[in-house]
Amino acid sequence: MGCIQSIRCKPKSFRDSIIVVEVNTSIDPNPTSIDESSSVVLRYRTPHFRAYARVLVPPVAGKETWTIGWIQACNHMEFYNTYGNKGMSSWELPDLRDGKIQAISDSDGVNYPWYGNTTETCTVVGPTKKDTKFTVSMNDNFYPSVTWGVPVSDSNVPQLSSIRRDQSFTTWLVAINQATSETLVLQTIRWRMRLHIQVDPEKPLGHRAALNEPLAQEQPKILGKNEPISSNAMVKPNANDAQVLMWRPKNGDPMVVIPPKY
Repeated sequence: MGCIQSIRCKPKSFRDSIIVVEVNTSIDPNPTSIDESSSVVLRYRTPHFRAYARVLVPPVAGKETWTIGWIQACNHMEFYNTYGNKGMSSWELPDLRDGKIQAISDSDGVNYPWYGNTTETCTVVGPTKKDTKFTVSMNDNFYPSVTWGVPVSDSNVPQLSSIRRDQSFTTWLVAINQATSETLVLQTIRWRMRLHIQVDPEKPLGHRAALNEPLAQEQPKILGKNEPISSNAMVKPNANDAQVLMWRPKNGDPMVVIPPKY
């Protein structure tokens, strides 16, 4: 039914009017690359995860300010570096590992809860008289360094024999009202990055490491039904500040090599 002219039409709420025109997500098809140029560390670079959305916001009647963008959380992390029969080092998120939380923020550590604040977000300040159209995009990949030698040893004799990594993330396209903190989940993406690098420390530098699997990553999934954002995804600490590097020897007690930053 149309509006009866004598009764003022109530404008649609922001929740009812915002439109996600298009969402695309992918992981680049190239395999993880390995860099053995350093005699101290092995470096590897995974392909990029990418997410992109086109959004349309019809005219906003009131004095409302909304930020629309990407929020990401890590749901699972295994990151093991094995050193022959000596033991292994592992990057761990203790609260996630112990089941105390289900997810941890993967914010840039500055613009909580957002993944970043350049291409990742857009702010709409009402009132506006016409449609606001914009895109928000983000990308993520891993580019760590792993010591050739046992990390708790003074010796740098190469003993690294394998690297295994398996991490899962949830990425949300979200609108947040700056005044009320009302939060609208517009889209939910789940993705995973895995790798296994086999290393022969006896071989000369430049010929030690080989990527075992997977050569191509599983592609991200846009969920048909949105998932709510876990509370830990919205607040400090983020994964980079909460992670701990442990040394877990074959014999003896585990020890903290690098403590959390927070």
